[in-house]
Amino acid sequence: MELTTYIETLRRELGSAAEVAGPDVSAAAERLAMALDPAVRMTLIEVLSDAADEVTRQIDPGVVELRIRGREPQFVVTAPLVSEHAAPMEPPAPPAPPAPPFPGEGEDGTARMTLRLPESLKSRIEQSAASAGVSVNAWLVRALGAAVGNPQSGPPFGPPPGYGPPPGRSGPGKRISGWAR
Repeated sequence: MELTTYIETLRRELGSAAEVAGPDVSAAAERLAMALDPAVRMTLIEVLSDAADEVTRQIDPGVVELRIRGREPQFVVTAPLVSEHAAPMEPPAPPAPPAPPFPGEGEDGTARMTLRLPESLKSRIEQSAASAGVSVNAWLVRALGAAVGNPQSGPPFGPPPGYGPPPGRSGPGKRISGWAR
């Protein structure tokens, strides 16, 4: 892709706008345009790179790359390899359904409550809710429901972070089942 034509167009437009103010301003605009050439070129490359990233996200699993050869960028599109013996690609699985609500959670009647928390506790609640993929309100409703003994109660989303054995190790009372070689 030839960027020089775009940069020249920008330089001409700046010169045309500066001509109105006289020859001194026109000469200054020309010097300014020459000095800005590398910055304009780099900005255009950044815009093209961002566009390549955006297109890559849209055509997943393909990839669009921006490569620089000399001073000019080139787009390179890489499609996933599909052999004639490969099974056709299946669409991604639908997301898992949301957890069922606790009794009373989906009812029409709701109440508003103001709660004052230490900042550190609030931060931990927000982190737990985010890791569970639910809102803070939904996390708190489930946690409070479990605390007051709803029939389907239990920990709202598993033990808190840092609670229990380290990852990969089982603690007392836990069983592992399956096949091993």
